[in-house]
Amino acid sequence: MIHTMRVLVTGATGRVGRAVVGSLTAAGVPVRALTRRPEAAALPANVEVVAGDLTVPESLDAALRGVDAVFLVWTVPPASASGVVERLAARTRRVVFLSSPHQTPHPFFQQPNPMAVLDADIERLIAAAGLESTIIRPGMFASNTLFWWAPAIRADGVVRWPYGAAETAPVDDRDVAAVAARTLYEDGHAGGDYVLTGPESLSQAEQVSIIGDVVGRRIRFEELSPEEFRTETAGTWPRPVVDMLLDALAATMGRPAYVTTTVRDILGSARPFRQWAADHATAFTDGGGLGLGRRVRLVRWRTADSGWLTPFVT
Repeated sequence: MIHTMRVLVTGATGRVGRAVVGSLTAAGVPVRALTRRPEAAALPANVEVVAGDLTVPESLDAALRGVDAVFLVWTVPPASASGVVERLAARTRRVVFLSSPHQTPHPFFQQPNPMAVLDADIERLIAAAGLESTIIRPGMFASNTLFWWAPAIRADGVVRWPYGAAETAPVDDRDVAAVAARTLYEDGHAGGDYVLTGPESLSQAEQVSIIGDVVGRRIRFEELSPEEFRTETAGTWPRPVVDMLLDALAATMGRPAYVTTTVRDILGSARPFRQWAADHATAFTDGGGLGLGRRVRLVRWRTADSGWLTPFVT
């Protein structure tokens, strides 16, 4: 059942937040989008764009007036988290939090990862505040391949990468956003704790091969040792990002990825990686991706908007 309601979307100009805005407006749900720079938001005309900053909890007061639910993406340092959750609890009834699968019993998600600590802390704050909540936990995003492999594919068609046999289950960003939107406006999701993955377990090399198929080009996968990968990424990726990625890929060697049916259960279908790749084929042929040639910085409080273990590019 869909209720007449208004939803506040934080992180509304990020990859997931922008798609959540689109899913909500398509369902006829009034949306208020929170951003620090409303003039640069470039959101649809029927979206109410308001100024606010998660680092300044009191700046949310006006944005929260008349709001029934909040989509929370944590995009700033952790110091203000308690103040923000207190304001949410005082002014709205429910929150959908974009977290990470740090509780998932699979070795890929159980490697040391400082980003998961903040997610767990915010979840505890939400529970203690008595908010009606749903936790969304996306695994590895399919769009990570744009950051990791697109420049190399465009340049010479050779992807140099470690642990080619390591399997993940890439989830489409659009499916994550659609699930989040449904849990905001449909009944039955209060207390939900949803781990979202793609529908199939694929090795890193298989993912590269699928991209080659959809762009009509043979792409060679060249296996790197962990030390070779560290050397190739030195000066562009922070060492903690490299170590986290290597540890996670190594831990899943010899076993399939963790796969859930949650996306299909909620939406009725889940996009496979091949469909995602086909829909983004031009990024691997005409430009528009980000990759190892750019300097990458680890912003630990941005992990939820970028998927598990995704670095950020400056």
